[in-house]
Order: sequence, then C-alpha cells, then structure tokens
Amino acid sequence: MEVSPIWSSIVTAAGGLLTGLAGTSGPLWHQRRALARARHAAEHDTTTGLPNRRALTAAVTRTVRRATPFGLVMLDLDGFKAINDTFGHEAGNDLLAEVGTRLAHLGPPVVMAARLSGDEFALLVAGGSDEIAAAAHAAWRAVSHPPVRLGEQAVPLRASVGHTTATLGISPRNLLHQADTAMYQAKQTGGGVHGATEPGPVTDPPPGTRRRDLRHPH
Repeated sequence: MEVSPIWSSIVTAAGGLLTGLAGTSGPLWHQRRALARARHAAEHDTTTGLPNRRALTAAVTRTVRRATPFGLVMLDLDGFKAINDTFGHEAGNDLLAEVGTRLAHLGPPVVMAARLSGDEFALLVAGGSDEIAAAAHAAWRAVSHPPVRLGEQAVPLRASVGHTTATLGISPRNLLHQADTAMYQAKQTGGGVHGATEPGPVTDPPPGTRRRDLRHPH
C-alpha cells in the first residue's frame, strides 16, 4: 500500500518531535534534580542533616497562619566548647550529628527538629502548653541519656532547654525570642528545663544581641 506524501510528512514530523522531546527530557530531569538538591541544601544543615533556621522560620510562619495550637522548644548544649576543645572539631561535629539524630527521632507531638547554629537546636511542637512542656523534657532526656561515644570514650552531655507556647497573632521572630529567653533562664539556673514566663528581673540584651552572645562571651 502506497503512503501518501502528506501522511509521510506527518509521520516524519511526529518522529522528529518525539526525538526532540527525548533529547531534552534528559537535561530537564538533571535540571530538576539539581534544583531539588540546591533547595535541600539551602534549607538543611550539613553537619546534622536537620532543617536549618531558615526552614524552621518558614515552618513556624506556616503554622501561625493555620492558627492551630503549637509552640517552640529551644535547647543549647552545656559545656560543648570544652568538649570541642578537648576532642577536636571533627569529634564535636560527630557529637552534634548524634544530638540531631536523637532529636529527630522524638516523634509526635514534635513536628520538626532543627539546628539553628553552633550547638543550638529547636523543636516545633504541635499542641498546647502541656504537650510542649512534655516535648521539652523529652528532648532534655534524649540529649542526656545515654552518654555520647567519641572514639573509645563515653562523654556525658547535658542541655539547657527553654520552651514557649504560641499566642494568637505572635510573629515567628517574637516566638523564637521567647523560647531563647526561656533557654537562657535555664542556663542561668544551671541547666534543665524552663518554661517561658512574663518578663522578670532578667535584663534584656542590647538591640541586635542574641541571648547566646551573653551565654558565650568573647
């Protein structure tokens, strides 16, 4: 059966189009993978694999908009600088990675575990004040037990933990500040867990100064 010239042209054009699409699908797939890797790197900490401050702030912003009960837990490792100086930077990173793994495995009501900077971590927790306080104590226990193994040595570890419950309309910045202040108060009293309270005798830092700057003076 003889194929008409018009039909032959259509088949040839279709074949060329499919060939062109096949040729471009590879580069597009690689571009999408590269974009996904770049997005993941921008929102995750390289040492622990946890979401970073940017990802946590975005998650808090989304949660505020949903107007569901939630809060934040913030913790700072006690004596981390001494451990880092004694065992070295690489061992310090191993310790941070272990802490990140323990926090990531806490489970509900913890929605997200994040590393903010240095030896400072945070948890986004769903629920009311009781759930948030329970998550704070669970985080403290997870960090403290068992000791972290660095090489052949078991290193005891403790944390100062602060927690706060979100109020209607609070900004992510203020919520983080409340949790950080509670953590600073826990640090002042020798570690453990401390819930956010109304402003008391603790002197506010100068504008632009974080609480951790006061905890770790230069």
